[in-house]
Amino acid sequence: MSFSSLGVWTVLMVVVVLLLSLLIGNILRHFIPALKKTLIPVSVLGGILLLIISTITYYCAGEYFFNLPLFGGNGADGHTSGMNVLETITYHCLGVGFVATGMRSSKKKFNKKRAGEIFDSGVTTVNGYLIQAFVGLAITLIAAYLIHTDGLISAAGILLAFGFGQGTGQALNYGNIYEKDYGFTGGGNFGLTIAALGFLVACIVGVIYINVMRRKGQIKIVEREKGNSLSDYEDENEISVVSSMDKMTVQIAIVLAVYGASFGIMYGLSALIPSFTNTLFGFNFFIGVLLTIPVKAVLNKLYDKKIIKKQIVNNFMMDRIGGFAFDLMIVAGVAAIQIHLLASYWGILLILAVVGALVTLFYVNFVCKRKFGTYRHEQFLAFFGMLTGTASTGMILLREIDGTYATPASENLVYQNAPAMVFGFPLMFLATYAPTNDLSALITCIIVGAAFVVLNLVLFRNEIFFRKRKRAEAVAEGESSGEEPAQETAEPVESETQTDGEE
Repeated sequence: MSFSSLGVWTVLMVVVVLLLSLLIGNILRHFIPALKKTLIPVSVLGGILLLIISTITYYCAGEYFFNLPLFGGNGADGHTSGMNVLETITYHCLGVGFVATGMRSSKKKFNKKRAGEIFDSGVTTVNGYLIQAFVGLAITLIAAYLIHTDGLISAAGILLAFGFGQGTGQALNYGNIYEKDYGFTGGGNFGLTIAALGFLVACIVGVIYINVMRRKGQIKIVEREKGNSLSDYEDENEISVVSSMDKMTVQIAIVLAVYGASFGIMYGLSALIPSFTNTLFGFNFFIGVLLTIPVKAVLNKLYDKKIIKKQIVNNFMMDRIGGFAFDLMIVAGVAAIQIHLLASYWGILLILAVVGALVTLFYVNFVCKRKFGTYRHEQFLAFFGMLTGTASTGMILLREIDGTYATPASENLVYQNAPAMVFGFPLMFLATYAPTNDLSALITCIIVGAAFVVLNLVLFRNEIFFRKRKRAEAVAEGESSGEEPAQETAEPVESETQTDGEE
């Protein structure tokens, strides 16, 4: 091997350029007040800068920036092209980020009310995916029937739920599956573009919402206090920061070991079910998160038996690993978009983005007004940011009006993942059934719509079922005791008023 070969430097140079774009994006946000006010994440801004450079390079030199010889060329010389490296980074950072988040330990216990709010948060998240998938499928089903765009499949609209609802990594995963297995030309780029548009929707609509509500006097901007105590960075009885092995090295080793084990599981299962290979490897993030559960259980047993006397996992560092992975995932995903592959899709992409933004906006606002009344604006910004960008986008918007995280909105965003996975995971398999043919796309659209209705019955269970049952029980008790109907219903009416006030 010759270390002077450009192939040796391909991956490193791609990462260097991605990180430089993040630094430049951060500098631009610092010195350009208008950019700072938009709340566009630095990772998105850096990705857009690279996308602009890459597109100009393509139309001037006939090749995208990351396919230049410095980054391995276009693959003709046997080296991996820079564009492929970008997609690989996006794919793996998704899994690494989720594993790091899943490895965080939590000793917090919630009362019945808070547990109910977290459950409702998870159901709301899944309903957000479902309504996006439903309208997305409806749009592309109609488009495929009326317009007959070359390369477009009728199930393409379901990528709205992945691009808006779950971000760059999942949009690329499923877009690539549709491209390789179902003939969706430019499917990966289609998904990446939806994700990029989702980030812009989150920031633009989020900023407008904040300004409108602030003018109405319904919210106010609160600065976040910086943590200065040691407890902000580590818990009691943790391993030393520096010893024979650096503490950060330990955290990275744990995350990559779990992620490596997820590869072993996916590889083994794909050997048993070859036809399911692409789908299995599309769930790299989910299998990684599932593996964190037994890993944490084993660590807790070892702590209890005093076999391991010091806490190994540090939540602050796990957050930093996850943050780095998601930042790199987003900037790489946006930079990987190839504009020329989307030439015939722009009309559909814009319709998906606008309709997806509107239905998400109205649905999330409807839910937050009724289920999170005392902190509806904070919860709206957290949910809307997450359901159009990522969880970090939701936190960015939330921080503008709840800088100290005084409301439960930030906790709901973190802990909703458990109920969301329980309800949402089975439905994700529909995404691999939908592109089979036009009929399967239509059936999937109907199933998704039905699931949305059912889960809304679950979400609004108290308002629909329990309140009516309490009224009926009160009336029945009144009749048996011979009391007047007005007296019979007094208590339920009062209870209803209190419930509405709390919501």
